Amino acid sequence: MSGCFRFAAGLLALALGLAACTIPAAAPVTPQPTRAPQVADRAPSLVAGIAAAKTVESRPLEGSLPFSRRGWDTDFTKRLVDFAEIRSGGPPKDGIPALDRPTFEDVNAASAWLTETDPVIAYEVQGEARAYPLAILTWHEIVNDEFNGQPIAVTFCPLCNASIVFDRRVGNRVLDFGTTGNLRNSDLVMYDRQTESWWQQFTGQAIIGELASTQLRFLASQVLAFGDFKALFPAGEVLRRPLDEYSRSYGTNPYGHYDTYGNALSNGGRLMLFDQAPDDRLEPLARVVGVLFPDQSSVAIPFAAARAAGVIHYAPGSADKNVVVFHQPGMSSALAEPDIGNARDIGSVGVFAGVVDGQALEFRALGPGEFTDAQTGSRWNIRGQAIAGELEGRALTPLVAFDHFWFAWAAFLPDTELFVPT
Repeated sequence: MSGCFRFAAGLLALALGLAACTIPAAAPVTPQPTRAPQVADRAPSLVAGIAAAKTVESRPLEGSLPFSRRGWDTDFTKRLVDFAEIRSGGPPKDGIPALDRPTFEDVNAASAWLTETDPVIAYEVQGEARAYPLAILTWHEIVNDEFNGQPIAVTFCPLCNASIVFDRRVGNRVLDFGTTGNLRNSDLVMYDRQTESWWQQFTGQAIIGELASTQLRFLASQVLAFGDFKALFPAGEVLRRPLDEYSRSYGTNPYGHYDTYGNALSNGGRLMLFDQAPDDRLEPLARVVGVLFPDQSSVAIPFAAARAAGVIHYAPGSADKNVVVFHQPGMSSALAEPDIGNARDIGSVGVFAGVVDGQALEFRALGPGEFTDAQTGSRWNIRGQAIAGELEGRALTPLVAFDHFWFAWAAFLPDTELFVPT
């Protein structure tokens, strides 16, 4: 084992040990205003592709399990997955505590502790927006929130770099989510406090318990630099650090140099806390933006390709697959260095249907964070909004897309297409 590998592995082991040992359990407790309904309507047709639902098995438990059942009121006889696929990540149940009573501050107050490049999950409903800093979510992973009357779960799995927002409603029931302390494909396994069913964060599907096979609805969100969020949503709200409830080094990445040295952490083709050989079409921790389609196919577009081109078009011939990806520099990685706000620049992406009024538009980058279409010469921003020109005031339809590490995207979607620029 090389000295570099030992150093990197030590950093990650230290970070994971810190997360497991120093985070106390939480007590269980209960601008595009016209586009949000379109996104919500599209989402149900997309979930089948990523969930890859299997028949629920219902059988008595036999033998030992690779995780502890102590403290769980879960029906382990119902499951979609082999128990052998699940492993302990270190922390116990609620050892990484979800935020159940989130409070918010305005962008000016948040500027006192967030840098312009800090990454935040931006979620918008009817012109109102909230930002959930990854500087907080690296320590809590789940925020159970309600926004404009809609119960949502804002989630982040650091090991997979998976930022996903869900509707917390299942039928007539609103669920509250916590962390199990377990992983599958290195991805966070959540649980709901109402039935203690276990859910895969990456897929939004219940995989064990009473609700096994139930699917949460994905909600369109975007990971942006805080400075860009401020400019786009000056009246927006920002998740406040819960300093009165928890003592955490918010703004510090507890996973050290995970995505700086992570690709060197593979040993014999395997990553730490990942039990299979990663897809070798890309480096395991290469960032991709993944898009799911109604026919259950998918494509992963590397951030590196989007950064190099400024704009990526993916249009393989189907009307349902006309995708445009904008890339804008100026956002830090949450996992590259100990100081999140001053980590290396990875940029942010926006993913949209590249069609307005039935017309496919061809885009190119004018400069950092500014785009134009060949048909009308209008200028567009990272949110897919036309800010000048013939189409000023119009907006592209955002797609439900996912910023992930390649190894995780490919593990859950092994048949995914990988976009290769020509």
